[in-house]
Amino acid sequence: MLKAWKNWNGGTVSNLIDPTLRVGSRSEMVRCIHIGLLCVQENVASRPTMASVVLMLSSSSLSLSAPLRPAFFGGTSVDSEASASTTTADQSKSKSVKFTTNEASITDLVPR
Repeated sequence: MLKAWKNWNGGTVSNLIDPTLRVGSRSEMVRCIHIGLLCVQENVASRPTMASVVLMLSSSSLSLSAPLRPAFFGGTSVDSEASASTTTADQSKSKSVKFTTNEASITDLVPR
């Protein structure tokens, strides 16, 4: 995500498109990257619904809002409750582990 955001901000979004993709419109590819960045906004309320995403993908005439910094950009957000309950030794370890709190999704790990 960091690479996508840096290229988007730097106006070099075409660097994200594989040069071997000769079929299809570059503007459509850039539009898909734009929609992807909208889907990972820091504020959950700013992210489009799936119905909106489908509409954005199916209508090239629909204008898209400018994306803001993605939720996982740099991974600097830390859950304050988790960091408050750690010991000094744990805190030095946790500083190297960066994560964000995302209350909108739940992941269940299931072994194969």
